[in-house]
Amino acid sequence: MSATHFPDGDVGGSEDKTAILSVARMAFLPILTLTLAAFAIGTTEFAIQGLLPDIASDLATSIPLTGLLVSGYAFGVAIGGPVMALALGRAGRKTALLALLAIFVAGHGVAALAPNYPLLLVARVFTSLCHGAFMGIGSLVAVTIVPQNRRASAVALMWAGIASANVLGVPAGTILGHALGWRSTFWAIGGLGIAAFVAITLWLPRSGQGERPNIVAEIKVLARPQVILAMILSACVCAATFSVFTYIAPLLIEVTGISASVLPVYLLLFGVGGVIGMQIGGRIGDRGVMAVIIGSFTADMVVFLVLLITVHSVWLASVTMFLWGFSFYFMAAPLQLRIVDAARGAPNLASTVIQSTFNLGIALGPVIGALILAVGAGYAMLPIAGALLSMLGVLGALWSRAMERRTGGLLQEAIP
Repeated sequence: MSATHFPDGDVGGSEDKTAILSVARMAFLPILTLTLAAFAIGTTEFAIQGLLPDIASDLATSIPLTGLLVSGYAFGVAIGGPVMALALGRAGRKTALLALLAIFVAGHGVAALAPNYPLLLVARVFTSLCHGAFMGIGSLVAVTIVPQNRRASAVALMWAGIASANVLGVPAGTILGHALGWRSTFWAIGGLGIAAFVAITLWLPRSGQGERPNIVAEIKVLARPQVILAMILSACVCAATFSVFTYIAPLLIEVTGISASVLPVYLLLFGVGGVIGMQIGGRIGDRGVMAVIIGSFTADMVVFLVLLITVHSVWLASVTMFLWGFSFYFMAAPLQLRIVDAARGAPNLASTVIQSTFNLGIALGPVIGALILAVGAGYAMLPIAGALLSMLGVLGALWSRAMERRTGGLLQEAIP
């Protein structure tokens, strides 16, 4: 089975429609293999947060120092993704994905065996090198093996692995680590990586050898106004959510008044909303990418404003958590597709850089939240930051659409 590209436009006769539906069904299994890998990647990024006390105790370090395992991973994603995309530029995309999964598996093996904190930190950073490049290149593979009008849905299915990790992978990894030791979680996630490696080997189509990357030309593509705007939007959506979500435990416990034992239920509602929002956003995104992005930022802004009120009610806060997860993940696939379309000429690098901007937002959000808390505002006021950042996203998305209509396309070069 070889990679298949589909032309733009609507399909003509019924025979053509039947053929496209048949190919779409054939592409389901390859995309599902990417979803499995994304699930493993999402689990390893977030599951460690529930194991920090266990790791700190076992390795005789402080919890704040152990927390750098999270920061180190995010930093590795932001920096390593573009580097790996360029390094693997000549390899076929299937070969590149397999190489990245090999890094993933090896990193987990080293982490599970790490006798001390420094080696564990090195293993975490090494593992993170595969994250951005895999999600970026994997998204490109997903959009090339389905019909043109199913591209956002294909990306959404792959990215459902990340959303599902919050629902299943993170709780399961935490429970396993508490029961059998934190190292068992790393072994289990490494096992998922091996399963994904085998599945991709068997079922993902080959795309042939890539051309030698022209680094200067690809960087020039990244300087296109629409590419820059797409990256800014990616950072905005994550900064808006993580300016609040980082502090969700004290927010719900101290302001809403729930017990710590009930907190996982609220996090589960957020994750379930994310899985559903991811799929619906992908389907609607097939009809209009920018409409989904603008609508999602608007919905995020409304959710944060509503949260200012509902956070004081146990039941209303639970409903808001579901809606928040839904709106947050709703635009994930359309944003990825936007940058793929805007960065033709450097798709591998651009689709990987957007992972870096996602993680930049994840890193920036907690800082913004911390600044609000530092000036004396309580946890209940944090949603204001999310609402303001979402409003910035709305304005940026409207500007992007207006620019596209004014210039007649996405591919304008940067202004010299």
